[in-house]
Amino acid sequence: MMKNVSIRRPNKKDIEELHQLFAVTITTAFEEEGVGDDLESINGEVEEKKQRLKEDIASNGFNHFFLLACLEGKIVGTISYGVSSELINKCTQGQLKDVGEIGSVYILPEYQRKGIGTLLLNAMYIALIGKGIDEFCLDSGYTIAKKIWGKKLGEPKYVLKDYWGEGADHLIWCRKLKDISITYELTN
Repeated sequence: MMKNVSIRRPNKKDIEELHQLFAVTITTAFEEEGVGDDLESINGEVEEKKQRLKEDIASNGFNHFFLLACLEGKIVGTISYGVSSELINKCTQGQLKDVGEIGSVYILPEYQRKGIGTLLLNAMYIALIGKGIDEFCLDSGYTIAKKIWGKKLGEPKYVLKDYWGEGADHLIWCRKLKDISITYELTN
């Protein structure tokens, strides 16, 4: 039952399970985009998430930190926060270089559309407020994710037209936490 989802920080014991989650969710996202055969990009994305997780554990969340959603002892989703990506900085001519980025929002396919991503996002908002952070950015090129972020965050600040090819824009949002409403509903 979804009501028993817990949110926590990762530890060394979670590394292998998280590596599997990254592989499954990123591969699924690429397949949904119709580029599931682009193994080089998939592997690059998975390796980037593994590196960020390694940074989190090594610095105890100082440089980059993850939150995990767990259900009955199983990790079913992630979200992270850290320095804004090279892509964001390049595409905004450095305008967001001092704004941290929410990223790595991945939910196992069988747990998607049940409110877990929203729960993780709200937990991240609360964590950021607790750290005295008042602004964040977030980007996406995945078609489904862009729709979800549009519903949650409104219009993006930057639209990089045809960035991933004709009709495949890359979107970047930037928001102040004081302007965010925290609501959620878990479903079965």
